[in-house]
Amino acid sequence: MNRYMTLNQLGDGTYGSVVLGQNIDTGEKVAIKRMKRKYYSWDEAMNLREVKSLKKLNHANLIKLREVIRENDTLYFVFEYMKENLYQLMRSQSKFFPEQSIRNILYQILQGLAFMHRHGFFHRDMKPENLLCCGPELVKIADFGLARETRSRPPYTDYVSTRWYRAPEVLLHSINYSTPIDLWAVGCIMAELYTFRPLFPGTSEIDQIFKICSVLGTPDKKEWFEGYQLASAMNFKFPQFKRLALNTVVPNASRDGIHLMELLLSWNPIRRPSAQSALRQPYFQVGQQRLNQEVGEVSYAKIGQQKRQPVQLMKSQISLLQSNSNKQLKYEKQWETLTNKPIGNKEKTWYDNDADTMMLSKKKLSAKQHYLSVARYVTGRSSNFQAAENENMSKNIRNDTFPSVSKVSYGQSDKNKIGKRYGKAEWTSKFME
Repeated sequence: MNRYMTLNQLGDGTYGSVVLGQNIDTGEKVAIKRMKRKYYSWDEAMNLREVKSLKKLNHANLIKLREVIRENDTLYFVFEYMKENLYQLMRSQSKFFPEQSIRNILYQILQGLAFMHRHGFFHRDMKPENLLCCGPELVKIADFGLARETRSRPPYTDYVSTRWYRAPEVLLHSINYSTPIDLWAVGCIMAELYTFRPLFPGTSEIDQIFKICSVLGTPDKKEWFEGYQLASAMNFKFPQFKRLALNTVVPNASRDGIHLMELLLSWNPIRRPSAQSALRQPYFQVGQQRLNQEVGEVSYAKIGQQKRQPVQLMKSQISLLQSNSNKQLKYEKQWETLTNKPIGNKEKTWYDNDADTMMLSKKKLSAKQHYLSVARYVTGRSSNFQAAENENMSKNIRNDTFPSVSKVSYGQSDKNKIGKRYGKAEWTSKFME
């Protein structure tokens, strides 16, 4: 570690702390993650999931692990340095992102996920804090501490990912989940990019399901029978809600954006698209005109063999293209008007009358509280016959666990520690490139 100079602290987590460092020889800035647990052999260090996954994953939208250093039984990961994470980027904005920036961010996230899933890993902790960026132009997935191989055998732990981005099958303590949990998290992040507000900010696991139901409606038993089996095993009953139209929750998203969000936020994990198929959705087909099938599709033959279109068909296609371009122009003008308004503008009254926000404004807010107070959340509408039951359920929520579910024990890996080596202090490193 004597080759690096520490500049300042970047963050502190459960398993490690991150500092900004600089290579003394080259002057290059790096992010150095210091693990809090001791590692007494190289085999123990190199068997970590974060190391195993990053050794195999080399992609432009995945953070690059440059070096692993073990010094005095302390493990250090040296990563490439990125300016900020996606949460910090959203918090620093005074205006909403234009849709082309959101599309660019999502495209990079899905590219990185598609590469991961194709090479046999899924992330399990997708959230804005784990998406490092240099503005909206460059985004990279980071923090692979919870990553697992798709070919590894279940059961998996049911405590993964941050609660707000946790898929419903994980909330119901399924142990057979897979890559679709990453796509659910992307759907939540997508809505947050439009509104600067977490879509499902639950205060506990029960409240998280309650908030999901308030937007997506109560899941249909025919659509997701496995979910009802999981709920029944826990003596849990889904609250009764009618589904909200997503364009009322995320009003500044385009029709194609809403369609993609609906696919990603499917109750049944089987119905969620893969990362690769999500990239083929119309939302990412920028500049491509899609003709109505009733008018007829133009078939392109080999060069020199293209058939000439009938005059009437050509005229109808031209008029259709013109009308589509006029609609797109009108939409872009509306979007530009919306995005040019500051978020704190008094015309935006969707949080001005919020009693909780007014109360919080009198106190000194933390960054997270401020982020939540100036953002939008549309609550669901429950049906009459279940309204009282839902209200009682929300009032009784106190803990982050379901009733009749025992706590999960952690720290079992500590039992597998190899005996500590005494004597002179050693430091070695392994380069990952």
